[in-house]
Amino acid sequence: MAPKVLVSDSLSETAVQIFRDRGIEVDFEPALGKDKDALAAVIGKYDGLAIRSATKVTPALLEHATNLKVVGRAGIGTDNVDKEASSKKGVIVMNTPFGNMITTAEHAIAMMFAVARQIPEASASTHAGKWEKSKFMGVELTAKTLGVIGAGNIGGIVCDRARGLKMKVVAYDPFLSAERAIEMGVEKVELDDLLARADFITLHVPLTDSTRNILSAENLAKTKKGVRIINCARGGLVDEEALAELLKSGHVAGAALDVFAVEPAKENVLFGLPNVVCTPHLGASTSEAQENVALQVAEQMSNYLLDGAVENALNMPSMSAEEAKIMGPWVTLAENLGSFIGQVTDEAIKEINVTFDGVAAEMNLKALEAAVIAGIMQAANPDVNMVSAPVIAKERGIQISKTTQDATGTFDGYIKLDIQTVEKHRTIAGTVFSDGKPRFIQIKGITIDAEVGEHMLYTTNQDVPGILGKLGTLLAEHDENIANFTLGRAKAGGDAIAVTFLDTPIKATTVKALKDSGLFQHVRPLHFKA
Repeated sequence: MAPKVLVSDSLSETAVQIFRDRGIEVDFEPALGKDKDALAAVIGKYDGLAIRSATKVTPALLEHATNLKVVGRAGIGTDNVDKEASSKKGVIVMNTPFGNMITTAEHAIAMMFAVARQIPEASASTHAGKWEKSKFMGVELTAKTLGVIGAGNIGGIVCDRARGLKMKVVAYDPFLSAERAIEMGVEKVELDDLLARADFITLHVPLTDSTRNILSAENLAKTKKGVRIINCARGGLVDEEALAELLKSGHVAGAALDVFAVEPAKENVLFGLPNVVCTPHLGASTSEAQENVALQVAEQMSNYLLDGAVENALNMPSMSAEEAKIMGPWVTLAENLGSFIGQVTDEAIKEINVTFDGVAAEMNLKALEAAVIAGIMQAANPDVNMVSAPVIAKERGIQISKTTQDATGTFDGYIKLDIQTVEKHRTIAGTVFSDGKPRFIQIKGITIDAEVGEHMLYTTNQDVPGILGKLGTLLAEHDENIANFTLGRAKAGGDAIAVTFLDTPIKATTVKALKDSGLFQHVRPLHFKA
């Protein structure tokens, strides 16, 4: 059955057509996002929800979203999506951070020109019939020092454009390496150095606890006299009250802001001040950018719903379509290993350690780890998935760690789980063979080679003669057909295990007969996803 997507905000027809061309059923209802009750009434029918900023994805809406797997936001900001509630519900939240990079960077450059030459005020004056040529004395950008706070995707484009304008660029970014700074043609500096040297300062960082008020009153006071400030990133990065005072005193010669601490900004301490250029969050507002993010979100959602590729997700490890194809069997293995532990463990789990060996250690470990946790959690709650499982594990106080190592033993790679409960320690390991099928290769430290099937039986016993025959006889007596069978032992006469792959789910009467035989220490029916 084809996935079904609802577009509840205004997206281009080209983007909507992408869903159709990929074989996804899509309903285009651009006005629905503004009517929360109407949206709640229909959301249960959809696997995906494509939105802009009007639709609010709230916990109340998610309660009705019984089939929802992914929310795609055409744009960067996801303030209208409750990401914590989405994660608990197992819904991936994607955005499109790259579709409007050029547009936002160009807006920052335009704002820099505007404040350097006082273009908005000069335009208003001329429209009013005045000819105040001497009033609007500007400054050149050539040979000026531009301080870029945040040299990531958008900041990097601004650096490139500024160098083309023959500006000297200094950049502050804790994640910018010296080698990358040389490649970009910028000087990597500390924040205090940037503040002291820059003629223009432009911000290109997200709003986090570490960046909030990065241009605080204290830091603004460190800037050189005559500096001009540009913010096209996020409101809250600049202390607006302090900036207003420095503008009035003349220490700051001008400011250009596209974003504000409170939006929509109907009133602000900066409004009405001379040489302050303000725009209503227009960074991404070009026809090209709006089209780009719409097309990008349609492609991303289609790739996930059809191929399992996770791109630009905010609450799930990203995994490209090609990566998903290669990792698919390993993700299945990780989930199966977790599922085995979840199904044979009755006590509360305290700690989970995952060992990734060989080729497995070179893959997307966050995705594999999420699959392991999901497999464990699904034994108690089938609705848990790779998105919600890590959140639930954290809420339960489960300690999760991982270990990576080069290839050891006879396999190119494997995944091993070590689980600690209040009373017990459990282990299981598995690998993927060349046929792409997962195998269990070790349980309780006992080497085995067990094909994983949908319906299985796990038994433990002491290694004594007659157990294998009795197991086969009891299964046959209850009309249980064996598809595959694997057994192993720690040593002669010691602990032994058997993993039986059955054609159909084992009957409760069969399980009872096996337990009543007194030959087995543990008898546990298992079910794995087909």
